[in-house]
Amino acid sequence: MSYVLSARSSLAYLSVVLLTFLAASSAPTPLYHVYQEAWQFSPGMLTMVFGVYALSLLAALLTVGSLSDYIGRRPVLRVALLLNMLSMLAFIYARDVSWLLAARVVQGFATGMATSSLGAALLDNDRNKGPLLNSLAPLLGMALGGLGSGLLVQYAPWPTGLVYAVVLGVLVVQAVLLVWLPESVSAQPGALASLRPRLSVPPQARAAVWRMLPVNTAVWMTGGFFLSLAPSLVRAATGSTSNLIGGALVATLTLSGAGAIYALRTVAAEKVLRLGTVLLAIGIGLVLLAANQQALTLFFVGAVIAGAGFGSGFLGSARSVLPLAHAHERAGLMSTFYVLSYLAFCAPAILAGFLVRSIGLVATSDGYGMLQIALCVVALVGMWLRRGVRAISA
Repeated sequence: MSYVLSARSSLAYLSVVLLTFLAASSAPTPLYHVYQEAWQFSPGMLTMVFGVYALSLLAALLTVGSLSDYIGRRPVLRVALLLNMLSMLAFIYARDVSWLLAARVVQGFATGMATSSLGAALLDNDRNKGPLLNSLAPLLGMALGGLGSGLLVQYAPWPTGLVYAVVLGVLVVQAVLLVWLPESVSAQPGALASLRPRLSVPPQARAAVWRMLPVNTAVWMTGGFFLSLAPSLVRAATGSTSNLIGGALVATLTLSGAGAIYALRTVAAEKVLRLGTVLLAIGIGLVLLAANQQALTLFFVGAVIAGAGFGSGFLGSARSVLPLAHAHERAGLMSTFYVLSYLAFCAPAILAGFLVRSIGLVATSDGYGMLQIALCVVALVGMWLRRGVRAISA
């Protein structure tokens, strides 16, 4: 009998691969201003480089997001790993902004394939730990990618290539180890039909999806802002020229989020959502104040609090929705969850990038943040009304 990974080793492998994909996604963030200075492109183009990644990821979720429910987790993950390797090579050999756009398109599609398959596989292996790992691994990955890339850009040789070479090596090792990952679902008919773009939400999960939507939208808008415009905002508002600022901001947000997820892992999902909504609104308010007061320290204080809201909001959303799916519904529901999330992640940030030209970076950021705070208020009102209805019914 051929060797296969144990259940515990499989869970660790899947978590590390998910972490790696998200680390790769945030690795270009500290390099954006390096590329911008070298190739002289606009803030609008910068957010487009960021945005095409998310749009490509959405395309993957809408087409191949449910495919692993029909052909198995391993075949989908194998293709995703190969595509991500290809994107790393494109980053390494990039010569102008068109190379960056191409690399991000390939990377986005690979990540979309991987996140739905990996998320479903984690739930297959452990329904209790799966939602926690689905929330924790992406945030730790973005922190590792942003901060690690910033350190390499600041202190290591070959600033525009070394980080991608490191990620490429890790992906190669993971592709080899995939051979020993046991398959967690059996093949079934319907693979071709599943490629038709659609959002799949099982009936038992629909009410929960609507309830978590305002918070989840505000949460992912935060991620989009910090991974696109926030580094430029800090540089413009404070005059800092350090290559570490962008990566440090991403790491502060996501490590704070990861800490909140771990600390709140046993708390009821509704309480986690409520706390996350309040913290997110406060944190975003502090970031806006920092931008207008040109206070670098306050930026990071706001990032810590917003990060706690980011993490707890993400965990509460995931735990409210994902466990409601049956085995052959998980990848489809995971895909829908990420489609809604990544729409909030990319669309407002792309629009904001083009608004910068006409109204400026600080004013654009103010409008972006106020929209997030408004969504948090809507979510809190909805939670309060639901608690009132339950109290009356009791």
